[in-house]
Amino acid sequence: MAFDAGERWRELVEGPGRGLALDEALLVVAAHDHPDLDIESQLERMDELAARCRPPTLDGLLRLLFVEEGFTGNRDDYYDPRNSYLDEVLDRRTGIPITLSILTLEVGRRRGVPLAPVNLPGHFLLRDRVDPDVFVDPFNSGAVINRSAVERLHTAMRPGEPFGDAHLEVPGPFDILARVLTNLQLVFTQRSDIRGLSWVLRLRSQLPGASPSDQHQLARVLAAGGSYREAATVAAEAARLAAAAGQTKLADSLKAESARFLAKLN
Repeated sequence: MAFDAGERWRELVEGPGRGLALDEALLVVAAHDHPDLDIESQLERMDELAARCRPPTLDGLLRLLFVEEGFTGNRDDYYDPRNSYLDEVLDRRTGIPITLSILTLEVGRRRGVPLAPVNLPGHFLLRDRVDPDVFVDPFNSGAVINRSAVERLHTAMRPGEPFGDAHLEVPGPFDILARVLTNLQLVFTQRSDIRGLSWVLRLRSQLPGASPSDQHQLARVLAAGGSYREAATVAAEAARLAAAAGQTKLADSLKAESARFLAKLN
């Protein structure tokens, strides 16, 4: 049976989240852009990278990925969608902060290197679980920085916004996937890529905790691409979610929009 990326995504996001392999999830995202992607072979590439991490320490991991393999942030074309696809990151040795962080996190996991993700606004980092004052910036070639440097980075990204421990809380896997999809949504919006927006918003709307707004955005993109029947179905589901959340005015608006989409089929 052929691999069904949509079905595998549903299996991943309908699970508990705990123990979810972020590398596989990112590859499933990539498979929506290029359906011929062999996910198993890509996971084997990750295994092979991890096997070369000697010694299995943070220093060994950073030396492997950022010195021997030369991974680094893509400063020349930050908004290239390939920066969000893990297979392309492996091929091209470049990406954005979140994909390079997930690469480092998942290779490290295979070797027992204890790292935690840091979902800093405007940037994505890793934190050493053994020494919590040690942070890694994979986008900047695996630079090791301390908490003071993280605070300065935050201030540069968000001037005037206070920095605190809440910024360093470990995000859940679905929060991380939502951020990956938000990055792709921005890219495809800038490119007016209806096809890309459709599958990205569909994946985002299936994440636990998806809001009526997520469904609403998907419905409008589907309608813009001429898929009125599916747009009407999605808008109706968004109306149901809004009504369940007590957002009566939004629910009524979404019901009306669903009806308008259906009317375009006549």
